[in-house]
Amino acid sequence: MDATESAGPEQTVRVFLLDDHEVVRRGVRDLLEAEPDIEVVGEAGTCAQALARVPALRPDVAVLDVRLPDGDGVSVCRELRDALPGLACLMLTSFDDDDALLDAIMAGASGYVLKQVKGADLVSAVRTVASGQSMLDPATTRKLMESLRHHDESATDVALARLTPREREILALVGEGKTNRQIGQELYLAEKTVKNHVSRLLAKLGVERRLQAAVLAAHADADHGGGAHTEAPQHHRP
Repeated sequence: MDATESAGPEQTVRVFLLDDHEVVRRGVRDLLEAEPDIEVVGEAGTCAQALARVPALRPDVAVLDVRLPDGDGVSVCRELRDALPGLACLMLTSFDDDDALLDAIMAGASGYVLKQVKGADLVSAVRTVASGQSMLDPATTRKLMESLRHHDESATDVALARLTPREREILALVGEGKTNRQIGQELYLAEKTVKNHVSRLLAKLGVERRLQAAVLAAHADADHGGGAHTEAPQHHRP
């Protein structure tokens, strides 16, 4: 990158804010807009407003409150990333909540910060996720992943054996963090078909979350030298 071009318009980070507290939104907006390389392009106080506005505004980063009156920021993150895979979502919450963090990782969030964060650290977090890096704390993520592995391993083996070749293929892509839309494009399947496959494989594995399924599959894969990938791929069709 040319230092002489660092002030170009392409370098501006476009941010969208979702928080139901107007005072918080205003404070975050003022904080971010004081930075020469950050522009707040829109804001919302409800999930419905965010889902309606973000696709039209196409920001680089969405700062999403986790707890909202008409839903939660994690669901908004999942839906927005399905529609805009390049969008980086930074979850903002006043709760230090492992379940919310797990859900945020599953939904494809790039970062998770508490509202008590210092202003300079929030600005830094926005820049970090805009550059494609993760702000998720590795120690916390590792703790969550290990807690998921306390699933009965023999039961997992039996459940994995019940998956069809296509479900195993889709599970491997879920493990790579791909959305239903991205999996559909890679396997030449309709998004609705992928969603149905994912629902069935989650039920067979006895888990509710995509991340749990991916962790169990990765664990079994490591134990069996690639057992989740033994079937020949079927997606290289014109």
